[in-house]
Amino acid sequence: MPQFKIVSDFRLTGDQPQAVDKLVDGLDKGYKRQTLLGVTGSGKTFTMANVVERVQKPTLVICHNKTLAAQLATEFKEFFPDNAVEYFVSYYDYYQPEAYVPSTDTYIEKEIDINEEIDKLRHAATRALLDRRDVLIVASVSCIYSLGEPEEYRSFVVTVQKGQKCNRDKLIRRLVDMQYQRNDFDFTRSRFRIRGDTLEIQPSYEEIAVRIEFWGDEIERIVDVEPLTGELLAERDSVDIYPAKHFVTSHDKLMAALEDIKVELEERLQEMRGQGKLLEAARLEARTNYDMEMLREVGYCHAVENYSRHLQRRAPGSAPWTLLDYFPDDFLMFIDESHMTLPQIRGMYHGDMSRKRTLVDFGFRLPSALDNRPLNFDEFESRTNQVIYVSATPGPFEHEHK
Repeated sequence: MPQFKIVSDFRLTGDQPQAVDKLVDGLDKGYKRQTLLGVTGSGKTFTMANVVERVQKPTLVICHNKTLAAQLATEFKEFFPDNAVEYFVSYYDYYQPEAYVPSTDTYIEKEIDINEEIDKLRHAATRALLDRRDVLIVASVSCIYSLGEPEEYRSFVVTVQKGQKCNRDKLIRRLVDMQYQRNDFDFTRSRFRIRGDTLEIQPSYEEIAVRIEFWGDEIERIVDVEPLTGELLAERDSVDIYPAKHFVTSHDKLMAALEDIKVELEERLQEMRGQGKLLEAARLEARTNYDMEMLREVGYCHAVENYSRHLQRRAPGSAPWTLLDYFPDDFLMFIDESHMTLPQIRGMYHGDMSRKRTLVDFGFRLPSALDNRPLNFDEFESRTNQVIYVSATPGPFEHEHK
């Protein structure tokens, strides 16, 4: 198992050795909350890296914006070139959330522009967490938003080995269940193509593609391929293929979820008609039935995350699965610029809930859509193990944990 190992010409100087020793000692003693005071230019990233190297735990660093997260991720990659340093932020270049303005009767449809490169990095982050322990993920506060269930995501991972008996058509059906799309001409991320006895897959988290060559029902060869040129790069003995999306669910769970959605829809329609909300009821019925048909036919629909409570078989009001749930129980967390990041984490839940409640009240979404949300602060706190707040100007909350 690889270990965190710093590669750098820098050495700890000034107050840094004492800070690292105190933080590591606190972690060893089981302290849940500590604070690292550090102004810009004091080498706090290097100090954090030394703590990580000493404790050897999977680590999450939360920042208050994408730019700072990218900067920190770059610095950590330089310190840990042989370890899995990943970047997890919102993958939207443009995001207009679904909303309704009752005063003007204006419905604003969800409009998004997804950055494919960032989406690839998000998948690389979750894949690394399931694959190894020397993982450091730098994330924005978007890491407290709903993500697919970790165990369900893990259950969809397919391992393919050279010499393995494997029916090609069954493997293709499995890829479709994992939300990969067949496209023999436009071969990009999260797609696969078939050429005779050869299956090529472009994983959601990789730059390179994987070619699997069959001889009957036996896998004859596995090769890494440059997807644009078709150049063969290196042969493999085996490969793990991870899902193309974080929201994946088995057929049995999907069918059960559809029944639950149908029951909730009928109950909600009865309630709305009883209140005289006939227009809202008709709107909700049409929209939900369309989504259910899409889920039944292709296993996915627009804004599928609004049905995540049913698809993940969660109880009403329960907290969503997030990136934090992909980490092992003993993980370490740094909250960078905590005087700015903590208020953001606190505010996410309330802003999201206000917008969604209006959508539910006016028949655009089922009440279960309220459970597709970020964590509230208490839920966030309960999912942390050991936290180090990093700030030059800590607030009252951090002062309690110096």
